[in-house]
Amino acid sequence: MSPLPQWPPVLEDGQRDELSSLAATWALSHGLVYFPISPTDRGSAIHAPFTLLPSLFPRELFQRAQNLQKAYNVLYSRIALDRLFLDTVMGNNGGVSDVDPFTRDLWNAWKTVRDLPNQQPLHLGLFRSDYMLHQHDTGTLDIKQVEFNTISSSFGPLSHQVSALHKYLAASTGYFGVSPYLNLSNFPENNTRNGLVEALVAAHAAYSKPSACILFVVQPNERNMFDQRWLEYELLDQYGIHVIRHTLETLLACATLDNDSNLLVKTSDRWNSQPSEISVVYFRATYTPNDFKSSADWDTRILLEKSRAIKCPSLPLQLAGGKMIQSVLAAPGVLERFIGRTEEEREWIPQIRDSWMEMWPLASSPETSGFISSLNTIGTSDTANPQPSADRSGIARASELYSQLVLKPQREGGGNNVYHDSIPPFLKSLEANLEEARAWIAMRLIQPPNLGSENYLVGAGTAKALKKDTVSELGIFGWSLFGDPEGVVDEKTVGWLVRTKGRESDEGGVAVGYSVIDSLALV
Repeated sequence: MSPLPQWPPVLEDGQRDELSSLAATWALSHGLVYFPISPTDRGSAIHAPFTLLPSLFPRELFQRAQNLQKAYNVLYSRIALDRLFLDTVMGNNGGVSDVDPFTRDLWNAWKTVRDLPNQQPLHLGLFRSDYMLHQHDTGTLDIKQVEFNTISSSFGPLSHQVSALHKYLAASTGYFGVSPYLNLSNFPENNTRNGLVEALVAAHAAYSKPSACILFVVQPNERNMFDQRWLEYELLDQYGIHVIRHTLETLLACATLDNDSNLLVKTSDRWNSQPSEISVVYFRATYTPNDFKSSADWDTRILLEKSRAIKCPSLPLQLAGGKMIQSVLAAPGVLERFIGRTEEEREWIPQIRDSWMEMWPLASSPETSGFISSLNTIGTSDTANPQPSADRSGIARASELYSQLVLKPQREGGGNNVYHDSIPPFLKSLEANLEEARAWIAMRLIQPPNLGSENYLVGAGTAKALKKDTVSELGIFGWSLFGDPEGVVDEKTVGWLVRTKGRESDEGGVAVGYSVIDSLALV
């Protein structure tokens, strides 16, 4: 794929100011909004951060990312059903749980409930596979996966709105004719909100009780509540399905199980509301240890997992989204444990592998290393993705290549990775503590294009566009409703998200302030 054209086109000051004003008022009028930073100010809203123009993206690579999503939906569904694999890689007998407290708590919670009676066989995954454009030494472009998200994959509805915002600006102003790329025919459809709702509706229907409600488990003082509310309103308006929202803390007094393990939840403990049966538990929290303030919060998470409600995600599916799983999949023979049962699936294998950057664990236990080696039944080696044993080889290799790497722990939510000159002293600290090293992976840095990658960024609530050298990340949404014995019951690819940040920023989360929401003009 050839390099991108230079971007953005030149805007006069008056044109930029007019577009900024139109965009800000459209955003406020159409629910493209956040709560202000103050946790007590819940009577007003500010617009979410966005780009003034869509960013350019190769049409062929956009389609490739969408085509890959089916393979990833199936792959992670099967990983979540593979108890031996998850126990070995993420458990406490040589796995990540030995060395990472949060992973240990998740795995122990799963171990507590997984053999109990009345278990719900179905799982729901609302996934997002994140990619960046990678420029090879030859100058050609490719897509490479940053990570695969199995829990709280956010900004689908707001991405839907930003796509509509850019279409509005194109329709109302023609972007003042500054570029032929800013044509509606180049703006791909984005129906992410509808697609995510479709997944929740499918799981609700599979529960087979139309009068049941869907439970959203959320964080307290959530600024990004409107991204969640769009799903709630669509469920009620289009399908008549009610949503109940709770934090882990408020669920403690409002959630119970009956004798058949049905989950019953009251709207609030502040008045005498009757409990409603829950069909689906949708987690927009519990992806970080900060969400668990006490042992009571873990008790609540376990109670939800015990129930007959369909979890999105279940504990094994959340564990499947760990960074160590992503790294282990790159070892020879591991991907083939899950993919390759049909001719179509065998075609997926090189496509999936081609979407990965080189990665490896900084260290592994003998148990995990032996298990991974046993999966390489065809005796090949993969020098691009070495899998170190319980010695210093992974750390040593990372020390040699540190300027080309990012180090990742088993955490979600942004702000956890180690980059650049911070890597050598961090690795030095791990040399004396190989146990801790087993909680980290090394991954080759994706090299974004040097040209064609500027845009005007509008910060949350500012209505002022600042031109910056930028890097964009494309997320493809998909969902899978799956369970024993065959795995996938249904799956779909349902939309996309673009997050754009200043090139100087290593991290990429919108909610934590690194990025803004963007859309695409395909070239």
